Amino acid sequence: MNAPPLPPSPVCWVVSDGKIGMESQCIGLAEALGAAPVVKRVQVRRPWRWMPSLWVPNPLASLGPKKDRLTPPWPDLLIASGRQSVAVSTAIRAASKGATFTIQIQNPAVDPALFDIIVAPSHDRLNGPNIIETLGGMNRVTAARLHEAAAHFAPLWSDLPRPLVAVMLGGGNKVYRMSEKRGEILGRQLADMARREGAGLLVTPSRRTAPEVLQAIRRALDGLPARIWDGGGGNPYMGYLALADAMIVTADSVNMVSEAATTGKPVFIVELEGGSRKFSRFHTDMRDKGITRPFEGRLETWSYTPLQETARAAAEIRRRFADRLG
Repeated sequence: MNAPPLPPSPVCWVVSDGKIGMESQCIGLAEALGAAPVVKRVQVRRPWRWMPSLWVPNPLASLGPKKDRLTPPWPDLLIASGRQSVAVSTAIRAASKGATFTIQIQNPAVDPALFDIIVAPSHDRLNGPNIIETLGGMNRVTAARLHEAAAHFAPLWSDLPRPLVAVMLGGGNKVYRMSEKRGEILGRQLADMARREGAGLLVTPSRRTAPEVLQAIRRALDGLPARIWDGGGGNPYMGYLALADAMIVTADSVNMVSEAATTGKPVFIVELEGGSRKFSRFHTDMRDKGITRPFEGRLETWSYTPLQETARAAAEIRRRFADRLG
């Protein structure tokens, strides 16, 4: 099935199971391709959602009732991510007779030839003629968004001293653990650093940050020039990236590390209990390229070429379209 070239303003669907991190990568790629994506969140019905992706007998008719319907007209471009999107993506490619150009984000764990392109992080170690590798994850961080966030948040944090350090907290996942004790240790390190360096701190938790971990950090920073986002008002995350002089990120989130690395600013990694081979490969690659360093309670400065993997992947996709046209 040979897909035609993308039109200048393609009709684009982003298909995911609703996980914010993966959905954001898909949207970022769509925007870099010049598309205004329509987000479709899917969930395969039981028992098929627990089966291998290609066992679903009729994917487009096997979606849960509370999720989005997928019916013609089919889009020009489909960007999908997540295990439950795999069967849907391949089914739409077949139903459109190849007219829908399908891009899968991350390793789909099925034959890569079932998609037009797969964009996968290099730590997935996925090989094939239609594979585009990225260093880490894609994202929606752009110069325009950073400029806008800087203008909005700078007045709100003008009383904090420099250097200004952003602290991005993740939490436990399938391979990492972030205990209250680890939160206490990190809190002490941050407090000591703030006193020694005269630094201001901007701290943001994620959905996975355990309340006891955040409370331990809050106690340690009491009385210091620190702002901890409480979830109210607009999300300050883009402002952190725009205005911080350095960033400290927990090791459990490839996305947060990748987003921080788009800035060209020092990125420190907070090690957590656990890990996996894939995460180890990612962190090793980032250290070897001079992008990140372990956080050991003190600030350092260094420089590197900012990551622009989303724009690079989009440019490669367009190049492959041009090659296909001959």
